[in-house]
Order: sequence, then C-alpha cells, then structure tokens
Amino acid sequence: MGIRDQVGKDLAEVKAAAAGGLQTVSAEVIDVTDEGTVNLRMDGGELYDVACTDAYRNRAAGDTVAVRRGSVPVVLWRLGDDPAEADAARIATLAQDAAQDLVAISAFTWGTPAPPGTGWQQVSTLWTKKDTNGKGVLYAQLGTASDTSPDALATRAPKSVTISPNDSGSWRNGRPDSYATSPTQGDWTGGGDRRGGWFYGSAIASACSGKTVASMRVAFTRKRGSGINGKVRMRLYLHNYTSAPGGQLSLGDGPETLLSLSVGAKGTATLPAAWRTALASGSARGLAIAGHGRGEYAAFTGGSITISFSA
Repeated sequence: MGIRDQVGKDLAEVKAAAAGGLQTVSAEVIDVTDEGTVNLRMDGGELYDVACTDAYRNRAAGDTVAVRRGSVPVVLWRLGDDPAEADAARIATLAQDAAQDLVAISAFTWGTPAPPGTGWQQVSTLWTKKDTNGKGVLYAQLGTASDTSPDALATRAPKSVTISPNDSGSWRNGRPDSYATSPTQGDWTGGGDRRGGWFYGSAIASACSGKTVASMRVAFTRKRGSGINGKVRMRLYLHNYTSAPGGQLSLGDGPETLLSLSVGAKGTATLPAAWRTALASGSARGLAIAGHGRGEYAAFTGGSITISFSA
C-alpha cells in the first residue's frame, strides 16, 4: 500500500471513530410499514420501524439497501439496478389513465355561413351516448357521404375503481368481539380463536355490473401491538354478508394465504380468479380472516379492493 493510500485509510478510520464508529452495511427489507419506515433483516437479526432518507424511494419488500449503523440506524438508499425502467413503466401507466379523461378534437369553430374550403360534410342527425367511463361520445349521421369516416377510436376499458369497506370487525366464540376493534385472526390469550371480516354492502357487484373484470387487488396493513413482530400469514376467506352479522361470522371459500406481513407492514395481493368472479357476480360479498392459536394471531386494517377491467 502506498503512502497516500495509507494516509487516506488512517484518516477514514479517525473520522469513523470520531463519529462514534458509524459504518454503512447492507440489509434486506422485510416489509414497508404504514408509517413509511421499513422492517429489516440485518446481521442475522431483525430490526423494526427503521427510518429512511428521502433518497430511498419506491420502497418495497425484498429491496437490498444501505443502512447507516448506530444507536439509531437509518436506511440511506437502495442498492441494485437503475430503477429508471420500472419508473418509465409506472409513468406510462399513469399517463394512460390520465388520457382516458381527455377528449381529442382538432378544432371547433362556428358561424352563420357554410364552412370555407373543401371536405366538409353536413350532418343530418347527431347522436350521443356515454361510454363505459361515463365520457360523452358523438356520432354524426350524414344524408350522403363524400368521404370515408375516420377510424373509430379503440374502445377503452372502463377505468379502475377502488371499493373501501364500509364496516369491519372481529368475532369470538360465536358473537361479535367488542374488545378487538380491528379484524383479528387466531388467539393470543387462550380465550378462543378470533375471526375477522370486511363488509362492502353490494358495492363490489354494482361496480362490476356490465363489465369484464380483469383483476382485483386488495390492500391490508398489519396492526401494531398484535402478536409477534415477525411475519404472520393472513388466512383469507370469502363471506356472503352485506353488513356485519349479530351472531357468528360464517366463512365461505378459503383459506388462501396471499400475504404474510410483519408488524406495521402494508401489502397488496391479487385475489384468485374464482374469488373475483364470485365477488363480481354477488355470490360472495366480502373478505374474512380466521386463524388458530398464537402462531397465527394478528390484527389487520385496510381491506380496500381495486378492481381493474378489460371491457
């Protein structure tokens, strides 16, 4: 090692010592929480609710990140490939959604005489209707046509909609459980397993009426202070209630294990095809959870369902 390199190494060590021995290490993100912090797997252990700098954007479970160690660790940035391609795809999707709200007309003028120039055609009857997104569509009926019609715009799929539950709760020993205000599964104290449910009235079927459903995605957050800090799998079921029952919450199809979340974490999952068909038709009305014992004990909030359509 040259003299210059050795001096640089010595200065770096002195600076690190003066800063309390802080150093940067890599870690894996277990989950992103509802507060924007992350739960980490680092140095063989797990850390919860670790703060992040603004440089760490588009946070996601599975990311490898640089962490400044110390009494209060902080995530500095994500390690890995340039996220430009992912950002480009996300921006393109947003632009397509925004374009659905636009109506393109190259020019719109009027006057009392006939229009100047050639190519004009006189409309005998004007027709209009709403498209699947509630936007106005015009069709001009001509007495005679001196030119072919422009190609009609491709039919746009209806815009996605998000349905939020209008009620939720927990049930224990065959009746509503007023102690657990959020939907809860499993049992922590030996008082009996809980089951929870989210209720949407008939809003899901109404939103899907006359449309072709492409996907349904549901979002949940693992409630803090419920069970172990580590990941707990959600045991999801369908139910057939438009509102919370006064007796036991009966379960429909399930369980499906679509998400496993650590404490405070938020996540989304795509519902199985058979489930989205049942919810869209109204043969099922909402979602429920149920688990057994301490290993599956956890409470969850959220439950909003985003429905995408293909036609």
